[in-house]
Amino acid sequence: MFTINYQSREPIYEQLYNNVVKLIGMDILHPHDKLPTVRAMAQQLGINPNTVSKSYQMLETNGYIYSTVGKGSFVADNQSVLEGRQAEAKEQLIKAVRSSADVGITKSEVNAIVDEVFLGGETE
Repeated sequence: MFTINYQSREPIYEQLYNNVVKLIGMDILHPHDKLPTVRAMAQQLGINPNTVSKSYQMLETNGYIYSTVGKGSFVADNQSVLEGRQAEAKEQLIKAVRSSADVGITKSEVNAIVDEVFLGGETE
């Protein structure tokens, strides 16, 4: 369920953070679902536990998860956080499309990029 691209320039803790946010946004992770422990996640991905801990701390700070002492980390029941991030992403997308149109990128080129992103491809 969780994947890391070791060749990416994006730091591993950010990849894990974004992976969890994406799974929440896609409704794969639901409110109150238990996340793997820091140790289990680190072992599963072959990364340092401190890296997982940093991601979990960022997720908790931003309201995506909550932790309960002795029980672990869980997906937060906070739809407004996700809705805020979606609204921000839409604004960024609108700006990017306008900027693309301003420099002569065609609608079909934009659509091709969008299709590639949604199919899981990497774009530069």
